[in-house]
Amino acid sequence: MRSTRATAAVARLNQRSEGHHYLMVVTGSGQFVLRERIEGVDQTLSAPLSLDDFVRLVNATGPQQAPRITKNDAAFAKQLVRKS
Repeated sequence: MRSTRATAAVARLNQRSEGHHYLMVVTGSGQFVLRERIEGVDQTLSAPLSLDDFVRLVNATGPQQAPRITKNDAAFAKQLVRKS
């Protein structure tokens, strides 16, 4: 199904942002709309967007996760710094 990427993006957004409940709505023309449910009322957060634009918007919305850095990555980054 086309909306699997969009559904997964909204699920990740809900997981990242505690206290908020985001919804995805698919219009009759196949466009996607992001909504937030506040006290039982849905508030529209975006205009109807195509799949790629919708996923980009959802990924940029809400708190962002810090990328994982392993010990090896940190050591490699430390070696890349020029020594004076």
